[in-house]
Order: sequence, then structure tokens, then C-alpha cells
Amino acid sequence: MSHFTDHAHRLLRAVLLGASACLLALVASAQGYPNKPIRLIVPYPAGGNTDVVARLVATQMGQKLGQAIVIDNKPGASTIIGTEMLARAAPDGYTLGLITDSHAINPMFFPKLPYDSEKDFELVSQLVAVPLVLLAHPSLNVKTVPELIALARSRPGKLNYASIGDGSAHHLLMEWFSVLAGVQMTHIPYKGVAPALNDLVGGQVDLMLSGTATIAQYTRTGKLVALGVTSSKRESSFPELPTIGEQNLPRFEVTNLGFAIAAPAGTPRDIIVRLNQEIAAALALPAIRDRLESMGTVATPSSLADSRSIIGRAVNQWARIIKESGVKLNPPS
Repeated sequence: MSHFTDHAHRLLRAVLLGASACLLALVASAQGYPNKPIRLIVPYPAGGNTDVVARLVATQMGQKLGQAIVIDNKPGASTIIGTEMLARAAPDGYTLGLITDSHAINPMFFPKLPYDSEKDFELVSQLVAVPLVLLAHPSLNVKTVPELIALARSRPGKLNYASIGDGSAHHLLMEWFSVLAGVQMTHIPYKGVAPALNDLVGGQVDLMLSGTATIAQYTRTGKLVALGVTSSKRESSFPELPTIGEQNLPRFEVTNLGFAIAAPAGTPRDIIVRLNQEIAAALALPAIRDRLESMGTVATPSSLADSRSIIGRAVNQWARIIKESGVKLNPPS
């Protein structure tokens, strides 16, 4: 009995010592991090909104962390190239990556991705939401979603809409809208927002979804008509504009992943906590929030509790939208 008790005491002591060592290691890790520059992979070209947002937040975070956060643009293959690099990086807090709704859409278009979109990543925090506005050319003579639906039903297949490419969020949402509204419209894909918006203003296409950053000049002058926003709540930049969902399409409610920062799975928790806090602090600065709003984005830092489920929720949402819309699974252009 005495021998057993001595053995149990030694075992308990060893466990406590091990736990203490782990705790000390975590504390040391938190106190020593970061001690060298951090790499932030952006799977998009330099100069676009994703790149600008990443640089804006990274610069502010770097100042607080005492180490530069270096942007590494790795565009291509519908963000898969850069995202795979993130998945394969050492989970030590020195490689992070920007992810967007493409991260959640890709599993449905690419069944053999070189990574698992959920299991291979840990979301550090969301950065911004990107609300989209449904725009119409004034020649349609519609000012609300119900008026558009009535027109589209009277002219099946005759109305068309632009998107920024096959398989993009813009394309998928318009197809979902068509199914929910019981209308048929023709999709015209473009190689980006600018050419699509130019053709919408010029009357070459009838409709499109676009971010809020560049549309005020067109809606204010009557060159385009804003019909509704895709988000579940009205946007602060267009408070008078109703959501699409509140215009007789209650099921049309979209929660965008927007832009977020992720780390490879297995990154130490204390590092994730530190980065989450610094992102929230950066996004709380009025100058940062104003700059983001001018770009048509809304600062949406997420708590660690929410961050754990955000990617999964986004993947499930887009899977449902793609299934309900019946879009053929061709890889995004």
C-alpha cells in the first residue's frame, strides 16, 4: 500500500511538473512572439481591394507587434496557390494568410483541393465584410426588387446581368436570386468589376452586384439604380436602401466571409490570441475604419469564440447556395 502511494505521488509530481513546464513554455512563447518579421500571404494580385486591406491592417499590426508584417502576393488558380502555401507553412505564427469567400466556395468547384478548407486552417479573425448592392440600369425603369422580379417574369430570359467571373460570389448570388424569385436571366461574365460596371453604366448589360465603394457617384447622378443590399442588415453607407431579403425574398440572406486572416492549423493558441487582439485593436482605430469604409468594406473583427466556426459556416452557406441555385460546377474563371 505504501509502495503504491509513493508511486502515485511520484506520478502526480511528474504530471504537475510537466504541466508547469508547458505553461511556462506558453508564457515564454507569448512573451517572445514575434521576434522576427511575419509573412502574410495574399492570394490575389497587388493593388486590388484584398491587397490594400491586408496592407492597411498589417502596417498597423506591425507597429504594435514591433515586427514588420510582410505582404507576399501569391495570386492564381482561384486563390488555391497562395492558400496551399499557407496550409503547408510551419504553424509557428510567422506565416499567416488572407482568405475570402473564394476559400469557402472552392471546395464545391474543386473536389480535389490540395488542402482541407476547414481542418487545415485556424481563423485568427475576420477583417471586413464586403456588402454587395444589386444595381440596375435606369432603362429598366425599376426602383425596387419586386418591380425587377415582375419585369423579369414578364420577359423570361431577356434580362441579363454581369458578374466578375464564373463561380464568383457575384455570379452565385445572382443565380440564387433568380431561383428564389422564380425568374430567368442571362449571365454575362467579365474579367473584373471595372469593365462590368462600365458596361452596366453604358447600358450594355441590365444588372449586376457590386461593392459600395464605387457606386455612389452613379446612383447619386441617376446613372444607375440601387435596388437592395445582399447583407442581412441595412448598410451604414446606404441606410435608406433596404436589403433584398426584406423585399419579399426573406430567404435571401447572406453572411459573407469577407476578408479574414487565417493561420495554419496547429498554430499555438497564445499566438492566435495575441494576433486576434492586435487585429481588433487595429480595426477599432477611426482612421482605419474610415479608410475601409471608403473602400466599400465594413470592419468586422471576430472574437476567438466566433472565429472557430466562421469558416465552417461559410462553407456550409455557399454549399447550400450552389445546390439551390443549380449552378454547374465549372471551376471559376
